[in-house]
Order: sequence, then C-alpha cells, then structure tokens
Amino acid sequence: MNQQQLFEQIQKKHSFLCVGLDTDIQKIPKHLLKTDDPIYAFNKEIIDATAEFTVAYKPNLAFYESLGSEGLVSLEKTVAYLKSEYPEIFIIADAKRGDIGNTSNLYARAFFENQDFDAVTVAPYMGEDSVKPFMTYPGKWVILLALTSNKGAFDFQFLQDEKSGDKLFESVLKTSQTWGTNENMMYVVGATKAEKLKEIREIVPNHFLLVPGVGAQGGSLQEVAQNGMNSKCGLLVNSSRGIIYASVDVDFAEKAKKAAKEVQLEMEELLKEANLI
Repeated sequence: MNQQQLFEQIQKKHSFLCVGLDTDIQKIPKHLLKTDDPIYAFNKEIIDATAEFTVAYKPNLAFYESLGSEGLVSLEKTVAYLKSEYPEIFIIADAKRGDIGNTSNLYARAFFENQDFDAVTVAPYMGEDSVKPFMTYPGKWVILLALTSNKGAFDFQFLQDEKSGDKLFESVLKTSQTWGTNENMMYVVGATKAEKLKEIREIVPNHFLLVPGVGAQGGSLQEVAQNGMNSKCGLLVNSSRGIIYASVDVDFAEKAKKAAKEVQLEMEELLKEANLI
C-alpha cells in the first residue's frame, strides 16, 4: 500500500483511526476462554465490529509472544483474517525491532514474507544498517520511533547536541530521511507530546505519523490534528485499551464498535475542518 492509497482509505472512511490489538489473555471476556483460540476469537470479533471505522490495526507483538507458540499462531491467524476479509486495511506489527546485519534481514523476512504485515515499528538506535533491510520490500513500510509517549522519553530523546543544537529525536528525524522516503517510512510520535508536532512537521512535512497515546494515555485528538495534520492527513492515530476493552463482558464487541464510532465521528469533523473530505 502506498501513501496515496492510504489517504484514499482515510477519505473513504472519514477516519484516520488505528486500533491497537493489545490483546491480553488476562483481560479478555471470560466466556472466550472456552474457545479453542481465545486470542483469535477476541481479535476477530473486535475487527468485525470496528473495521468500518478503522484504516489500520496494530497488534503489539509482546502480547502474542508472551504466550509462546500458541500466541504466535493467534497472531498469524489474525493477520490472515484481515488480509482475507479486509484487504484494504493497513496492518502494523508493533514490534520495535532494531538490530544489525543478518538479524535485521531475518526480522524483515519474518514480518513481511512470513506474516505479510504492511509495516513494522523499528528502533533507530543502531543506525542505518539496522533499518535498511526493512526497506528492501516494495510496498512495505518502516515506522521509526522518533518521539514516544512514555515518561521515559525524557531520559534520552530530549538530549541536545552541543554542536547542532538538535535534540536527539530531531536528529533521528533529520538523519533518517536519507535512509528512506515518505513512501516507505513513517514516524512514531506520541500524542502526549502533541505540542511538539508542529516542530516535527517542519522537519518531516510529508511523512505519515503514527500517533499513540490518545484515549487511555490522555492525549488530545484535537491537538494532534491541529498540530500534525498535513495535506494528505498524514496521521494514523492509535487507540488500544479505550476501544478493545470498552467492555470485558459478553457485549465487548458491541461496546468496542460504539467506542470506535465515537472516535471516527470526531475524526470526521477534524478532516472536514481541514478540507480533506
């Protein structure tokens, strides 16, 4: 999927919502534990309930890897279901990988060949040769960690280079643009750092930004849109807990649908204000 195709889905659905499939076996409704594959059963119902409002899904790999081989099977089934039933939806592996040489090549093969994700989150700390292997796959995307929403972001991401005056996250944005283009690279920018989005847009005006932190983490969707939207929207705003755990009872899918629709309606107004739909 290229940038224009992603933008067309945003226009079609009046939404730039990404739903995080952070599926925790300890939080899903108890009646699903009786099924053969509770994680997949939960994901399937969430997807069917929210797909009309959603342009992307983002499984967080930790929730699946923590269950061993069974969790990975659930993940593979989830991706296969999306590809089969909702092929227009963008699928992100929230894996935060970052290594060099053959290891990075194998990570890229795992996510783009074996599991057919559209994108994978990658940590930039080890530099260009840890990122480039993911960019050898046409139509696939790297989503590079730039400025995250957690409080620990202040430990390193705001450190300032004495010579250039750039903060570390600004150096990541500037340097990485020589590695890829706005057709194969996005950036993670946390919604709780929404005030920084204007500065970030000055550095990367044309790239898509994946923005976590809206909803349960307290980020403001309106602030994100005002500061981060570009001429092709340029935003995928993620909500996980606020949607998938809107209820933990038998009505969980119905409540997830309601929560996703509420976010989509707010996004629709923001897209209209920006004259993008």
